[in-house]
Amino acid sequence: MESNSISNLTTLLTNDFSEAVKLIYDSKGRVIITGVGKSAIIANKIVATLNSTGTPSVFMHAADAIHGDLGLILEDDVVICISKSGNTPEIKVLVPLIKSAKNKMIAITGNVESFLGKQADYVLNTFVEKEACPNNLAPTTSTTAQLVMGDALAVCLLKLRGFTSKDFAKYHPGGALGKKLYLRVHDISSANEKPQVTAETSIKDVIIEISNKMLGVTAVTENDKVIGIVTDGDLRRMLSTVPDFSKLKAKDIMGKNPICIDVDAMAVDALEIMENNDISHLLVEDNGKYKGVVHLHHLIKEGII
Repeated sequence: MESNSISNLTTLLTNDFSEAVKLIYDSKGRVIITGVGKSAIIANKIVATLNSTGTPSVFMHAADAIHGDLGLILEDDVVICISKSGNTPEIKVLVPLIKSAKNKMIAITGNVESFLGKQADYVLNTFVEKEACPNNLAPTTSTTAQLVMGDALAVCLLKLRGFTSKDFAKYHPGGALGKKLYLRVHDISSANEKPQVTAETSIKDVIIEISNKMLGVTAVTENDKVIGIVTDGDLRRMLSTVPDFSKLKAKDIMGKNPICIDVDAMAVDALEIMENNDISHLLVEDNGKYKGVVHLHHLIKEGII
């Protein structure tokens, strides 16, 4: 029932939606979103979404507004009122006060003929035939429709502002989401050991280098440029096929043209490369010069996965 109601919202869209988006986009103020009951909870979520995508917003409970909080609405602010019926007592008191202050008002309501619907400058119709609640009482379908309409506003504004993942990272610095958006390869590789041998390094010394640096891999370099790679797997394959490796050198078992990544690449991009190539590590370069290793375990530890 909720799914069908969301699909039906597309048939209810009018020019008021695009005009409302333009109003908010052109506004020099904030977006004040208000409601009561479950609509107030939806208003809080829409506020959070707008704030995280570049549109400064503030929640104002409709009941508190008529008891002093109305003072937080500034001259250039745009007000969004959310109400399924559009006729709740708090809304009927609040709306004339907003109108008298000459703030532009957008209604998100399921009843365009309601008091709110008729008083608002723009009306976003979130009509639903019935709540998913068996008694058709608990706000379920209606609040879902309100939430979707709020998301639609946020996404349109996000696109108009040219809001990128870099902008998003500014507002989400914490947790795994933040790290995916700002953590770079050098942030991880610079804290690791830097295993490195030459093409002429003996296998014994290659094993010692890999063991000492504890990354399961070493770069083979020439004049600080990567020319190959030796992994734990290469050593195991060598031991199973070569009876005497005392005369072998790194160049004899190294993998040529290993996959490398730039120090300034995003850590999440390193993960994608590893997944696509079924490998657990990447050699890190800076302007073609070897800088270290980033391992799958490091990405897991940082919470990228």
